[in-house]
Amino acid sequence: MKDEAISTTGQLLGTVLAVQANFYRVHLDVEAGKQENSRLILLCTRRTRLKKIGQQVMVGDRVIVEEPDWAGGRGAVADVLPRHSELDRPAIANVNQILLVFAVADPPLEPYQLSRFLVKAETTGVDVLLCLNKSDLISPQMQEQISDRLSAWGYQPLFISVQNKLNLDQVSQHLSNKITVVAGPSGVGKSSLINQLIPDTNLRVGEVSGKLARGRHTTRHIELFDLPNGGLLADTPGFNQPDLDCTPEELLYYFPEARARLAVASCRFSDCSHRDEPDCVVRGEWERYPHYLEFLEEAIAQKTHLHHQADPESSMKLKSKGKGQSQYEPKLESKKYRRIARKTQLQALQDMYKESEE
Repeated sequence: MKDEAISTTGQLLGTVLAVQANFYRVHLDVEAGKQENSRLILLCTRRTRLKKIGQQVMVGDRVIVEEPDWAGGRGAVADVLPRHSELDRPAIANVNQILLVFAVADPPLEPYQLSRFLVKAETTGVDVLLCLNKSDLISPQMQEQISDRLSAWGYQPLFISVQNKLNLDQVSQHLSNKITVVAGPSGVGKSSLINQLIPDTNLRVGEVSGKLARGRHTTRHIELFDLPNGGLLADTPGFNQPDLDCTPEELLYYFPEARARLAVASCRFSDCSHRDEPDCVVRGEWERYPHYLEFLEEAIAQKTHLHHQADPESSMKLKSKGKGQSQYEPKLESKKYRRIARKTQLQALQDMYKESEE
C-alpha cells in the first residue's frame, strides 16, 4: 500500500483519510514532527490547477503534498497518483476488499437482502469478506446450516460475535495492510465491530428499531481509520438496500454459482438471458436463481429508463431558432394541444350553414 516518498524538495506522499467541504485530511507516509516514529496528518487544500483540470480528490487517494506547514498542520494537495480501484457509492479509491457485515439474529438474516448486498459488492471487482455477527445467539447446528447454504452460493462466511469478541482476531488478520470498506445493513453491529478493531474511534452506535427490526443510521460521512496491525478501514454511511447499477448482460456474472455453471458449459445462444431460452445451462435448481430473475427485471427496467433519457428524440423535438441555431424542446402530446387549422374551421362552419338551410 506504501509508495516510496517523492524525492523532490517539499513534496510528500500520503493517503487521503477524509474529505470535508474543500479540505482533505491527508495521512503522510514519512515520519515527521518532533516525536519519533510519528506520522503526521495534515489538513490540506487542493491546488487550483487540479480544480481547473477537473481532478477529483477522493478518500483513499494517494496524493502528493506540497508546502507542509508543520506548526499549523496544513498543506496542499498538488497531484493525485493513479488509482487501482474506485468505488462510486461510497466514493473511495484504492480499495482492496469489502467487509460485508450481517447479523444471524436480531435482526434475523434475510437471504434476499444478503443476496442484494453480495451482488452489489461483486460489481465493485474487489474481494468480498462476509462476516456474520451475533453468532453467539444461534446454535452450532444452525451455524453449520447457514455455512453450508452460503457455501453453495460461493462464499465462506466468518462467524463472529462482537459482544463476546469471538473470532475478531481472524477479522484483523484479513484486514492487515489493506484498505477495506465496511458495508451492510444498519443494526448488524458494524460500528461496534469497528470500535473493537480500532478502540479509539468511538463511532456512534444505534439501537435496532423494534418496529422494523432495522437499525438507525449512525454514520454520517466516509472516513478511513488506521488499524493497529496496519491497513485502513472505512465505515460507510448506513443504507438498507444498495442500488443495482449493472447491465442485464453483466448481472449473471456477479453470482459465483452461475459463473461456476458457465465455466463448464455454454448456453445455446450467446445472448441468452437465462430465463426461458432452450438449452440454457444456467437456469435450474440453485437457490438464488429467483433472486437473479428479480434483479434482472430491475436491471432491464433501469436500462430502458437510461436509454429513454439518453435519446432526446423520444420526448424532445429539434426546433430551429434562426441564424443556423437550433435546440431541443419538449414534444407536446399528439393532437392534444394542436390548434385547429383555419381551413378546417371554415369548412366546419360551411357544413353547419348547409345543414341549417336544409
